[in-house]
Amino acid sequence: MADSLLLFKRGPSRSTWLRARKARPHLILSYRPRRRLRRLRWRGRRRFRRRLLQAQAAGADWRESCCLVSRSAAPRRPKTAAPSPRPAEDPAPSCSALLPIPPVRSAGSGRAVLLLPLGQGFTFSGICRVTCLYGQVQVFGFTISQGQPAQNVFSTYTHSRLTINAVHYSVHEKSKKEMKREARSLLRSYLNQDDRYCLMKNFSPLCSILLLERLKTSTVNFIISHPGLSYVFVQEIPTFQINSEYFALKSVGIRRERKKNGLRLTESAFSVMDELVSISCEEADGCPVILVCGSQDIGKSTFIRYLINQVLNSISCIDYLECDLGQTEFTPPGCISLLNVTEPVLGPPFTHQRTPQKMVYYGKPSCKNNFENYIEIIKYVFSSYKRESPLIVNTMGWVADQGLLLLIDLIRLLSPSHVVQFSSDRGRYMPDLSPSYVDDMDGLYTKSTSKVRNRGFHLAEFADNLEFADEEKENPVLFTGYKLMSVKSEFVSGKTPRNRESHNKVLRELAVLSYLGQLQPPVPKPLCPLHGLTPYQVPFNAVALRIIHADVAPTHILYAVNASWVGLCKILDDVRGHAHGPILLAQTPICDCLGFGICRGIDMEKRLYHILTPVPPEELRNVNCLLVGTISIPQCVLKSQRGLEGTIPYITTDYNFKLPGASEKIGAREIEETRKEKVHPKPKFYRKTN
Repeated sequence: MADSLLLFKRGPSRSTWLRARKARPHLILSYRPRRRLRRLRWRGRRRFRRRLLQAQAAGADWRESCCLVSRSAAPRRPKTAAPSPRPAEDPAPSCSALLPIPPVRSAGSGRAVLLLPLGQGFTFSGICRVTCLYGQVQVFGFTISQGQPAQNVFSTYTHSRLTINAVHYSVHEKSKKEMKREARSLLRSYLNQDDRYCLMKNFSPLCSILLLERLKTSTVNFIISHPGLSYVFVQEIPTFQINSEYFALKSVGIRRERKKNGLRLTESAFSVMDELVSISCEEADGCPVILVCGSQDIGKSTFIRYLINQVLNSISCIDYLECDLGQTEFTPPGCISLLNVTEPVLGPPFTHQRTPQKMVYYGKPSCKNNFENYIEIIKYVFSSYKRESPLIVNTMGWVADQGLLLLIDLIRLLSPSHVVQFSSDRGRYMPDLSPSYVDDMDGLYTKSTSKVRNRGFHLAEFADNLEFADEEKENPVLFTGYKLMSVKSEFVSGKTPRNRESHNKVLRELAVLSYLGQLQPPVPKPLCPLHGLTPYQVPFNAVALRIIHADVAPTHILYAVNASWVGLCKILDDVRGHAHGPILLAQTPICDCLGFGICRGIDMEKRLYHILTPVPPEELRNVNCLLVGTISIPQCVLKSQRGLEGTIPYITTDYNFKLPGASEKIGAREIEETRKEKVHPKPKFYRKTN
């Protein structure tokens, strides 16, 4: 006995080290962990052996446990022999005491089955297709139940990771034996007998079973085909937690993340959201207009996505008005749009680009120095709102100085029923936008209202210009007071004042790439480079031209249009009848934008524009205007396309900064004398493709 105790103090037994040596190729990948294992001291060896024994005592296979590599994931020894009391609100026993993590089993190439006990969540990064085989789960506020279609979920590295949470569902007085029989029969099509047995022995009432499948779309394939952008969806991060679950999730294209990396909302956000969902689902109060405001990088867009998904759990659609030019949700940047959302948004903006029912191309990511045109465009787009479903309004994060006054104008113009104001200890100070505060403040274009009619606002200058239906003209719309709802945000953003602009630029470029991904053939067909696609030929005299952001000499207008991101718009004026062209507009029109494209070449002999766009031909027949703004084509599209050899088209070092519009000092349009608008030069676009 003494010898055995002495042997235990000296080191682990021979059988333990044999098992560890056999497990090393499966558990360790890089050189650093191997060197770390050789440096284990006497205490570390004892700890290693103790974790192996604990994993065996818990009933788990020691090869599949993460006892060697993760101290937090190892089952902890209870302090007392008595089991901990179960919470009273938990209606079903949890299997978290059996396994430190929800079990995952591979279901073939590119598929995995995940068992989630009630109250547990699975935080992950990557993209996948989620199908609920049994039970009910919630992702980003949207509920996925058994029998519903699969949903594409995007948990990217540019935003907070998403979490799949198992939620309560009705069982219609079924016994545990009946539920296990149903779940086992569903799993026969996906798992073999051994994996099915291992999964079902951890099954408890109100568990949910998910099928995770590899997701490949033409848009995703197009984005990751550019160098440096594959990290957006998948990152190979060195990890010590290498087991069967790791390989099963890797085949799907995702990886488990820590819970702290997942999306987290405050209690005030959930409280406000619950009230807004109940109001949106009540037909007695009409259709609420919800305006969300606050400083930048405070969580407004995340809150709106979660709110949209929550509302779609109860009603079929919800309207969305985009007033943020820089970080648009459903369109490329620089647009003001109105959409009818019928499907959940389970990812960042560049994963769900959609066609709006009304859109105007503003042409710049900021409205500074041109507020009047910004207000007029919002009035034009808002006039298409039919008041048949709830409306969510997203605003800019510029809430200081003139931005605050502009926000007051928007509140008076849109007359919301609820204003959700975000505040944070780390953000810029913003006064409470109560109805009395807005009533007493002057905006940029509106004056304070001292007289209140029926507890509401009266805006003669805006009400006369809005277009209402016939029945609304007979009964004038009363701009009633709104309810202010405050949300205390603890949103932690990776942006800093130094990298904010570059970070936002990357997100805008991802939105443009996502839009261009619609040009690609559907999966499983291979990608086609943009220079290999056939463009549309548009005659000079069929469309009018306008440069939004700068004054360009007519002799150089085609230089500015060539190799540019153009808005395909429809104006009321008839541009036909001009013999040659190009047709130039003296002012920027407020008109419908039907889509976007790239002017990839100009044929001066045949007087044709070559436009590359995903807009269908039946819509292109209505296009008679091309607008060019500061939104540019990502450089990776011009420099990193596959198949290019030798000299790259449109790329040159011979750049003339003296041309009007080529620099930020020459040719810039000045709206105000005291402030000059920054015009980004068009870099190196003067070489024409063959």
